[in-house]
Amino acid sequence: MTTAIKTNNERALEMKLEVIVIPVSDVDRAKHFYGNLGWRLDADFAGSDDYRVIQFTPPGSGASVIFGRHVTAAAPGSAQGLYLVVSDIEAARRDLLARGVEISEAFHHAGDAYSGPDEPYLFGRRRFRGPDPERSSYSSYASFSDPDGNGWLLQEVTARLPGRVAADATTFTSLTELESALRRAEAAHGEHEQRLGERDADWPSWYAEYIINEQAGKPLPT
Repeated sequence: MTTAIKTNNERALEMKLEVIVIPVSDVDRAKHFYGNLGWRLDADFAGSDDYRVIQFTPPGSGASVIFGRHVTAAAPGSAQGLYLVVSDIEAARRDLLARGVEISEAFHHAGDAYSGPDEPYLFGRRRFRGPDPERSSYSSYASFSDPDGNGWLLQEVTARLPGRVAADATTFTSLTELESALRRAEAAHGEHEQRLGERDADWPSWYAEYIINEQAGKPLPT
């Protein structure tokens, strides 16, 4: 589900990243792996000259992955640092473990440390075990690979930093994501009413401002 709320009538030219190509050596093996993740199979197309392309989309994602035969000249397993954003790192790990996927423990980064034995990822190469102690947004990870060694990272994001979401739109890609936003707004609004000392009859407007500002990284209502 995608919901967009426009705040003005002017929009820049849209360029949506929708497809990432990943190199694999065994197409059917890769199809089984990504299907087992619970991703949606969008296409399995075969053409002449042994051409074949398969497309999968992760749940709630606006972007898809494709792989196949004669799709890319990149070496199988060479795609690394592919990020999957989740709202709960531990719940995401449990889901993948239940599907038989070998996935790392949750870990958090060591700040700007770019040397160490761990594989590269956004914030460096040194990992500390367990989720970020404060569960700060963008700070908790887990990693897994497909059968060819293409490397994926789960990253927990619960609140976006300023500028990470278009200022003229609020978007939810799933019912779960929207529900989580409403629950956070409900909890914050309860504190707001305690400060007021009375029921806030204008709660719909407060909820709307809270949800839009949280996603856009703007100051939250108090």
